[in-house]
Parts: sequence; C-alpha cells; structure tokens
Amino acid sequence: MILIESAAHPSVAKIAQAAYDQLASGQEVDYRVLDELVGEASGKGVLRAIGQKYGATAHEAIFAPILREIDREKPVPPRSRPARYQDSADPLTASSW
Repeated sequence: MILIESAAHPSVAKIAQAAYDQLASGQEVDYRVLDELVGEASGKGVLRAIGQKYGATAHEAIFAPILREIDREKPVPPRSRPARYQDSADPLTASSW
C-alpha cells in the first residue's frame, strides 16, 4: 500500500520498493530501512494521504506493524547521568540522605 501510494514521491517509492524486495525474497527488513521509510513518507505527506484516503483504521493497520517492528529492533541508547550527580552520590541510590 505504501509503495502504491508513494508513486508520486520517488524517494519514498525507492525505500518502499527496497523494503518490499527484501520481504519478497524472504529476508527481514532492517529497522533502519523501516525508520527511513516512515520518516520519508511522513515528510512527503504520504502518511496523511493514506489516512485521508483509506481512513484511520486502515492507516493504523498499515503503519502500526511497521512502527512496532522499529520499536522492537531499534536499540535504545544508554541514559546518561545528569552532570550534578557525577561527582556526588545519586540521591536515588545513596544509602542515606
């Protein structure tokens, strides 16, 4: 569906075609490709157009699995400690206040 609706946007269509080709050959699509696809589709208005043309339920059915896969695969960067706690004890983990 994304590939069809992105025909007027070559950058989106190229990414969608690459993702489709990987799926068709039995490969898993890397989350970075999916992330780029959603970003480009959003930037070019393809997401909005699909929602308007097919409705909210179809929009959800198309994009929710893609977003879940990105969420499942994309690494979460480690949280950095705030600067104020680097030289002193963190009040949440200190043995006494």
